[in-house]
Amino acid sequence: MARIKATIPAHKHFTATIPVRVTDLNYGNHLGNDALLSIMHEARMQLLGNFGWSELQIGGASMIMADVAIEYKGEGFYGDVLTIDLAFDDINKYGFDITYHVLNQNGKEVARAKTGMLCFNYTERKLMPLPDEVKAKIETNAG
Repeated sequence: MARIKATIPAHKHFTATIPVRVTDLNYGNHLGNDALLSIMHEARMQLLGNFGWSELQIGGASMIMADVAIEYKGEGFYGDVLTIDLAFDDINKYGFDITYHVLNQNGKEVARAKTGMLCFNYTERKLMPLPDEVKAKIETNAG
């Protein structure tokens, strides 16, 4: 069986810290896959907010998720505080990937993930190019 590999770049743009809530647990008493995706969404909103953007306003465009890949590396448990290093990567004409490197408070790797985000015009229901100002800001703010 082929396995998904989520590559984490050497650079990062932002770090989010998010606790695992009791409602994030599944029947295995660990962090559920659906909850991890929601935690990634919160981390992405914090990343965008750090740049003065949101998913509905990023340099005159809005964002739509084209794909997501999650590579689970370990378990997360109630009370864990997750550190999520986020980076913009694979910038293209219509958008970019956001990568997520998820670690617990002890530095143990929980997951590696990426979301493919595209610029979208919700009024016209079509893709639009990545605004030049967004591309420039992303390319100059990798830490």
